[in-house]
Amino acid sequence: MTATVETIGQLLRAENHVIIDRDADAVFDFVADGMNNALWRPAVRSIALERGGDGQVGAIYRQILIGPGRRDIAGDYEITEATRPQELRFRVLAGPVRPRGRYSITARPGGTCVLSFALEVEPRGMARLLRPLVSRTMRDEVGQLWRLKAVVEGDPT
Repeated sequence: MTATVETIGQLLRAENHVIIDRDADAVFDFVADGMNNALWRPAVRSIALERGGDGQVGAIYRQILIGPGRRDIAGDYEITEATRPQELRFRVLAGPVRPRGRYSITARPGGTCVLSFALEVEPRGMARLLRPLVSRTMRDEVGQLWRLKAVVEGDPT
């Protein structure tokens, strides 16, 4: 369960995965409900469903994140693809850096699954100058999967 970051040309890509002791449907339902973000992502100050339904293409979540210097930054996002229970994709609509993200869920025997979380962004403008910070932030974000695992498995540490 080690988060990795790679650079492909101008593209930054961070990914992590974790084995969860729950079935793929339960894990998909958890990640599809954006309101759960605050349960496992410490940087989420607030979140609200603005439009659509949980796990549905076109759903938009208004999200305030704790940014550098503990300042609030927007992190609104939209679900762009949803294939239950295998994959959920989203794109960030607001904020200084606007990555695309993907949750991939692979069912395993015995009612467990592997959850992969990936973020990709091609920094533009001022964000290009902050590539090391953007890279570190993305690595930290996907690195939080252990928290999601603990919450889903009923052990919120």
